Amino acid sequence: MVHHIVMWKFKPEIEEERKPQLKKDMEKNLSSLVGQVPGLLSVKFVAEPLPSATHDMALVTTMEKPEDIPAYSKHPAHQNVANTYVRPFVTERACLDYED
Repeated sequence: MVHHIVMWKFKPEIEEERKPQLKKDMEKNLSSLVGQVPGLLSVKFVAEPLPSATHDMALVTTMEKPEDIPAYSKHPAHQNVANTYVRPFVTERACLDYED
């Protein structure tokens, strides 16, 4: 199994009152990729990190094998979700991939 963890911060210009709905949209649409993207086994969206966190939200995915990560990144369904619901609103992306 491979885990792909991505964290983001909202862009500074995103108003506080918009953030909860944007997070809900991100979670819904990223979660919908399970069953659409080959090798993607699970998605967990972290919308409410602890105050000690350095980022506003995170995505924790589980995939079958390391080769699934670049395939996921390039998959048209993922690209559509990322370009519509994530990238327009975030900055400071951090990523960690590991195998267990």
